[in-house]
Amino acid sequence: MTQAASNFLPICARDVDEFEERTDNPREECGVFGIFAPGQEVARICFFGLFALQHRGQESAGIAVSTGQKLYLHKEMGLVTQVFDEEDIRSLQGMSAIGHTRYSTTGSSVLCNAQPLLGTSLTGDIAVAHNGNLVNTAQLRAELEAEGAVFETTNDSEVIAKLLVSLHRGCIEETVQQAMQRLHGAYSLVVLTPDTLLGVRDPNGVRPLCLGSIGDGQYVIASESCALGPVGAEYVRELEPGEIVAIDRHGLRELQGMPESRHATCLLEFIYFARPDSMLYNRSLHAVRRRMGHELAREHPCPDAHVVVPIPDTGIPAALGFAEAARIPYGEGVIKSRYIQRTFIQPSQHMREMGARMKYTPLKETLAGKRVVMVDDTIVRGTTTDKLVRMMFDAGATEVHVRITAPPVRFPCYYGIDMANQNELVAARLEVEEIRRLIGATSLGYLSLDGVKRAIGLHRNHYCSACFDGKYPIPVPQDVRISKLQLEQKRIAVGAYRDGGPDDGSPEED
Repeated sequence: MTQAASNFLPICARDVDEFEERTDNPREECGVFGIFAPGQEVARICFFGLFALQHRGQESAGIAVSTGQKLYLHKEMGLVTQVFDEEDIRSLQGMSAIGHTRYSTTGSSVLCNAQPLLGTSLTGDIAVAHNGNLVNTAQLRAELEAEGAVFETTNDSEVIAKLLVSLHRGCIEETVQQAMQRLHGAYSLVVLTPDTLLGVRDPNGVRPLCLGSIGDGQYVIASESCALGPVGAEYVRELEPGEIVAIDRHGLRELQGMPESRHATCLLEFIYFARPDSMLYNRSLHAVRRRMGHELAREHPCPDAHVVVPIPDTGIPAALGFAEAARIPYGEGVIKSRYIQRTFIQPSQHMREMGARMKYTPLKETLAGKRVVMVDDTIVRGTTTDKLVRMMFDAGATEVHVRITAPPVRFPCYYGIDMANQNELVAARLEVEEIRRLIGATSLGYLSLDGVKRAIGLHRNHYCSACFDGKYPIPVPQDVRISKLQLEQKRIAVGAYRDGGPDDGSPEED
């Protein structure tokens, strides 16, 4: 779907059916990318930036470009390579661009919720791409509707876009500063007007956002530093919590949008979400995760094991660290298929029941007759870990000792990670020994919260650890705790879907 910015009128259409296994891992959030580079193929560069951020979301992708006078957008459901072809990229000519790859956290997986979102204010076009989750969406939306705003999507990102449109009177930096006074929650944004690109990070810095340079006053903004190298950009720094950076033909300006609050960068970014070749707090995540493996080996040793095996890909650095600290050989015991995640061909029920076997293949020569340490990053529901343990026993392992680099996940996230409801979180219901029996492991050890923080090496107040300890740094209203689909449910009640919406009275779960 390609459109010029004139209003918010995307059609809500159900996502094409696809198979994506409901794994034990928390689901990714979103990736954002922005570039200001007159004279460059900004849409092409943005495409490759999004490609490097594909791990952060696989439901939809989009790019908005500025010609200097007007904004244009192309977005669809699917992976970055499914959404864009050469013709699409060539049609998106401009001097600056923003892009987004999405996994839904508020609002379900439908085209109308894909980003970026475009709108027209009294003084010009605005496009917004958002990573994170607001906790005052319902309140803000009601206020904007009372002012006459008409909403066409079911996500909190449109609330941000509509707020910017309603406030914009000519200076986009002032507009964003005013908007930040009313936004509560997690938001890392890239904002595009005909002449300016902005990066914005919430006062707690829950989600990452960094700045890169490609020289001669040309800059990129990305969720993670791993997106900079592929487009030839040099890492400059992370945006500070509460900071705005604005880039135009006059250069780069740094503004304080909101006073910095207590740092609350998501610990799961360090453990799982961000790519290991990214930097957070000027720390290599590969090195941090390797140290998590060291800490895990100290807290939960397994001296009689024959081999340490990671669950790829996120378990690899920690497994290397565990093997180093424990002086146990490291081995590749599981091969991951990287192409099963999204397919438009539905598996049979029998194939669905095979679960992890569609995604992972054991290497019997590594596992047979061995006492195995299996290193993974998280257990959320416990519905995949048991299959992996059984797979290793089926491949001939005599013992399977599960080691997890995250503490037990006992509380849901409301800041941009799609996680199970609390009653679905296995660690909220069961003690560690009960989980061990549930997954069928010989033993089970989680890295402690203190161990995670030691591995990162920063003061404890730099993190959000709410999913582990229930201490939410930003207060969460009760309506947000009910469902990420709260806006869908409201729309269904009033028959608001314009086309292709749910016909059975319930929104489609992701």
